[in-house]
Amino acid sequence: MSPKITALETITYEYELANATFDEHGFNVVYHPEETLASEASILRIHTADGTVGETSGAVGRATATYLLGKDPLDRERHWSEIRRAHRQSRTGDIGSVDVALWDLAGKYADLSVADLLGRYRKNLPCYASTPHGDENGGLDSPEAYADFAESCRGLGYPAFKIHGWGGSDESRDLQREIDTVHAVGDRVGTDMDLMLDPACEYETFLDALKVGRACDEQTFTWYEDPYRDNGTSQHAHRQLRERLDTPLLMTEHVQGLEPHTDVIANEATDFVRGDLYHGITGLMKVARVAEGFGLDVELHGPGPAMRQCMAAVRNTNYYEMGLVHPDWSHHHGPTPYKSYRDGLHAVDGNGCVSVPRGPGLGVSFDWEYVEARETDRQTFEH
Repeated sequence: MSPKITALETITYEYELANATFDEHGFNVVYHPEETLASEASILRIHTADGTVGETSGAVGRATATYLLGKDPLDRERHWSEIRRAHRQSRTGDIGSVDVALWDLAGKYADLSVADLLGRYRKNLPCYASTPHGDENGGLDSPEAYADFAESCRGLGYPAFKIHGWGGSDESRDLQREIDTVHAVGDRVGTDMDLMLDPACEYETFLDALKVGRACDEQTFTWYEDPYRDNGTSQHAHRQLRERLDTPLLMTEHVQGLEPHTDVIANEATDFVRGDLYHGITGLMKVARVAEGFGLDVELHGPGPAMRQCMAAVRNTNYYEMGLVHPDWSHHHGPTPYKSYRDGLHAVDGNGCVSVPRGPGLGVSFDWEYVEARETDRQTFEH
């Protein structure tokens, strides 16, 4: 019998994000060599009676903590279901971070990695280089800059490259620059790399999405992701777009939950399925199995120790998203809070792959000297 949960705590710390600013609209973080942004992050710890602790990046709310105190931490499926129902109006709540921490705890309790608990399929993960949004500050500020960077990534061993462009959200939106970037990157490395485009729901109209999608067709892009302003949720709209393009669509990053993912697939509104940790490892693996049942691939969103563990246990997936990487900007997401672990442009081997941490749980440990020196708040819930 496993020990009960005795406490949950959230540790918040601050850090500086160098060479960073917001774009002109105030939402996307982009490169700027003379600016610095103040940022913060949190770590969630779940304690048990025998001293085993599950940890991950994230936080927990009072209601979820109250529910978990005194419970068996290995009842992950039940906890996932109960917390998901409780957060039905907020879509995700804190289920993602809690579930990941419970998987980390279970791995430590069994002295196995999460990938081993899930059932390992692979040990090395092929990566694609995923860029930040375009800037106007001497970084990724032109189609040629993107093509140069794609060529550099190919030289580092990356087999694939994804563009996050500038979008087109003001009255003078320059959609042609997006199209020119697709062609510049395709002409430069398209015969050697798989290429992707993610407008991140920036395009304002169906016509905008169609025009850029046709450029992707001309360059035989591997996928076209979240193109326009429905926030990536309209099944009808994406089915219409899919029927008019040759480039496969990758959708569902912003579709929360197992059942909506299934509906998008069943209604033929996507070609690739996006899997995320918003609903934790439990939820992500459910999405991966649904995609597998439909004969589709699931592509996992973003980097990190938990994502590496999940990808290692999924057959129907292709690339680890190494993001966000930039030719002159090494810490888009801030300095890593882990010991002996890193993501980033130069984290891949000569074949463009990263390995999966082999220690128990997520296989990583936090650098508490770094975190505690920057700590700003600590909230503890005890049984």
